[in-house]
Amino acid sequence: MALHKRPKPMPSDNDFSWDALLEAVRAEFPDLYRRWFEELPSATLEGGELLVFVDDDAKLRFLRDSCSAAFIQTAMALTGHLISVRFVSLPNADQVSVASNAPSILTQASLYADYTFEQFVVGPSNRLAHAACRAVCGQPGSLYNPLFIHGYSGLGKTHLLQATCSEILERDSSAKVLYISCEAFVNDFVRAIENGKLTQFRESARQVNALVIDDVQFLANRESSQEELFHTFNVLHQSGKQIILSADSPPTEIPTLEDRLISRFNWGLVTQIDPPNRETRQAILHKKAHLRGCEIPDELLDFIAGCVESNVRLLEGALTKLISETQIGGKPMTLETARDVLAHFDGRPTRTLQVSEILEAVSKHFSVRLPDLVGRKRSRSISHPRQIGMYLARKLTPLSLEEIGVHFGGRDHSTVLHAERVIEATRLKKKDTSDALSQLTNQLLAHR
Repeated sequence: MALHKRPKPMPSDNDFSWDALLEAVRAEFPDLYRRWFEELPSATLEGGELLVFVDDDAKLRFLRDSCSAAFIQTAMALTGHLISVRFVSLPNADQVSVASNAPSILTQASLYADYTFEQFVVGPSNRLAHAACRAVCGQPGSLYNPLFIHGYSGLGKTHLLQATCSEILERDSSAKVLYISCEAFVNDFVRAIENGKLTQFRESARQVNALVIDDVQFLANRESSQEELFHTFNVLHQSGKQIILSADSPPTEIPTLEDRLISRFNWGLVTQIDPPNRETRQAILHKKAHLRGCEIPDELLDFIAGCVESNVRLLEGALTKLISETQIGGKPMTLETARDVLAHFDGRPTRTLQVSEILEAVSKHFSVRLPDLVGRKRSRSISHPRQIGMYLARKLTPLSLEEIGVHFGGRDHSTVLHAERVIEATRLKKKDTSDALSQLTNQLLAHR
């Protein structure tokens, strides 16, 4: 008679260690790990499901969007069982989601958990912009209105804008704060015209306490959108509501921007963020390493600061690569390792890829009309390119699942996640899909 081993019982909260799970996530996924994981209120394991309670909506979105697979994989490795992981918000959490305050007809961008004033490193290159944002939080609509921040990509404009939104909401949870990319504002405006919802769009944009628009250089060559923003600006400004804008150049240098908009953007404070000096770059690296729970020798951080001179985003990427190579690749945390893994970094700034560029490239590659890509047609000739586009948006942009879904006709995050998984599986099996992805990726990155 064959003998069968008795299966191991499903682990429960009594024999499950949350600290051990966090340590494993930190070791296996250093690019995702954040020190604030250790400050999460609680976690329980019962019946094969790990419930992780979160008291901040920005952190909740980060965990759900970026960390689910990492926590599931680690939990199963520790327990030897199939474990599901669910991140849930505390019923009485003090933090209020910006999205819950934002009108539904407009595409509210999510706030990133790491983008707070506490995580922003102040130096000579950004001191005025930082001080202005902190001042605005204390007296929205009265001190610097509008506040216009400009500078090259990757220098911290988005970080400051999101930190300001979070701080305003921290001080007044009932405030209506609309944080939106200019691209989304334009797309929502066009969609409102097409669907006969222009009145709702205007009411949504003009009934907020603070309007925060990122990357307003997207208004270039868009006359109708400029007209709409002009009138929205006037209504909000006359009502004493705060307006904050960012761009990669000052108002006068945005191509084809109307003079009346340039005039209004200059009404308040226009301030520039410059590339950080070496000392500031090293301080940024210290802050980023601490956020991820890593202790890195000063000489290595100084080496990275010397390699990447102009872009904070590339600076963080260089740090992530070093952490991954040492914690996952098993290389020693030495100056020689730093030289080896960062040899290709030249510090040149790159422009963030827009979903509109991905849509256009996919449309041309597969000969599919743009309206069909973001529409409701489900035929294979449409759905496959659409999933390709979602996959590329996940890999080539920093947007969340929800934000990508909005760009693809208002689809929810589960649709985008499904598309990513389908294309990832198809890529490994079908050469034509793999070739299409390679060609499109190379094309899009070349344009950056």
